[in-house]
Amino acid sequence: MSLAVDPVAVEREATVSDIAEIAAFLQRTLGQKVTAYLSGLRDPKVVGRWSRHEITPRDPVKMRLRAGYQAARMLVDAYGTETAKAWFFGTNTRLDDQAPATVLRRARTPDDLRLVVPTARAFAGAAD
Repeated sequence: MSLAVDPVAVEREATVSDIAEIAAFLQRTLGQKVTAYLSGLRDPKVVGRWSRHEITPRDPVKMRLRAGYQAARMLVDAYGTETAKAWFFGTNTRLDDQAPATVLRRARTPDDLRLVVPTARAFAGAAD
């Protein structure tokens, strides 16, 4: 399995990139409402405020955004934007039949997120 985008590079980007850049990527790629949902927000307008450096998300939200970024980067590169959006909301057997966006939204600890990125990596790798 070889991905078009290097998962190690994506992990590094997700770790070192400014959270506003990550929020902006997700906003552009998945849309403001989807980004708000997977972040655990009720108000999608907050995503735009993050992207413009007006406010900074709290740590649990940053964790969700960084994991969402990793998954989205691999999926968009492998399949394109529409498939990536569909993946986030489709039930997934690797996630106990939950949608990845729901797992991200409900995550409170890194352990809650531990399967999202590997699941996205496996799905993106199947594009080969």
